[in-house]
Amino acid sequence: MQHATARPAATAEADQPPPDIAAMRASARRLLADDAEPPAPDELSTLALLLRGHINVLVPAVETAARRLPKDDIPRACAMACVGEARMRLRMGDGDNDAVRLAVAVRLARSVSALADHYDTLSA
Repeated sequence: MQHATARPAATAEADQPPPDIAAMRASARRLLADDAEPPAPDELSTLALLLRGHINVLVPAVETAARRLPKDDIPRACAMACVGEARMRLRMGDGDNDAVRLAVAVRLARSVSALADHYDTLSA
């Protein structure tokens, strides 16, 4: 009788397609561009959920890339700090009024943008 075993995390990560950084950056730009118009409330809720999903994809990708660097490497430390900040932002609630919801979404967009930058830098 054969027993099923879980695949090692490294193998599972290797099977994952790379994050779609261009799409993630486009989502973040909806809130961060200089000429960005605040989205309608229902669109803002959808965008915030999308940004949270992007962060959930980027965090392990950036962590994996950063951990390939020496422990005392400055880009590694910066990337890991960004990961910590992004995780903190994921714990924020959505807000109880439109102004707070927009502020939360903007912070999420900043994390997506920063994580995408780190991913690009560490994956080059």
